[in-house]
Amino acid sequence: MATNNYENLRLQYKIWFTDESGDGLFGDGKWKILKAIDQEGSLTAACEKLGITYRRTWNDLKAIEQRLGFALLEKCRGGIEGGSTSLTVEGQRLIRAFDLFHEKMDAIMQTHFQLLVKELTANGKD
Repeated sequence: MATNNYENLRLQYKIWFTDESGDGLFGDGKWKILKAIDQEGSLTAACEKLGITYRRTWNDLKAIEQRLGFALLEKCRGGIEGGSTSLTVEGQRLIRAFDLFHEKMDAIMQTHFQLLVKELTANGKD
């Protein structure tokens, strides 16, 4: 009889929010992008750091702004030292709120995942 390896399971999940029609609006991916922009001070640098394309990311963020009804980014065009991108006050509020939400959900998910593994392991030893 094969033994189970439930102890080897690892929890992975993503959080995202949709609009009323079920279309994805904002989630872990865009949260990571906004955090990287905030840290790097540049959309270009954030895209390079995350290994994603600038044009698609810019278009995605503009679409989110339109659907949410407020700006997430403030751009300062080039010059000698190049341009910069920063988060608006609303953009900063969004990532802070998502940070807190994720922190709470991570704890809940981890607790219930551990209970699941415990239940699976206990049932396998009956």
